[in-house]
Amino acid sequence: MKKTAIIILSDPKAGSEEALGRVFNALASAYEFKHEGQDVKIIFQGTGIRWPEQLEKPEHPVNALYKEVKNHVHGLSKGCVAVFGTEVSGYELLNDNEVPGTPGLPSFVNLKKEGYEILIF
Repeated sequence: MKKTAIIILSDPKAGSEEALGRVFNALASAYEFKHEGQDVKIIFQGTGIRWPEQLEKPEHPVNALYKEVKNHVHGLSKGCVAVFGTEVSGYELLNDNEVPGTPGLPSFVNLKKEGYEILIF
């Protein structure tokens, strides 16, 4: 089975069409992989850790799509949550890459070892 990890880095605070376009395309890709029966993980990292709080809002234009793929959210970068801050209720904090001076980040090496292709948005 093919495996894909989708990393979302775009920042909702940018308020730009580009940021919205990136998260939309990331989630649309996850939706497509899901419907092909492929293993897909969504990881929010960098300022992208701010997206789930926004996407949970029913009035957000990407809310319906987010609800379709939410069960594929693997988690948020623990180190990025520590630096940028956000509401993380219900989300796993990923920290298997023990970067000095941080509480840890998601490990791309581990994802590759597990057979995941990595897409970054």
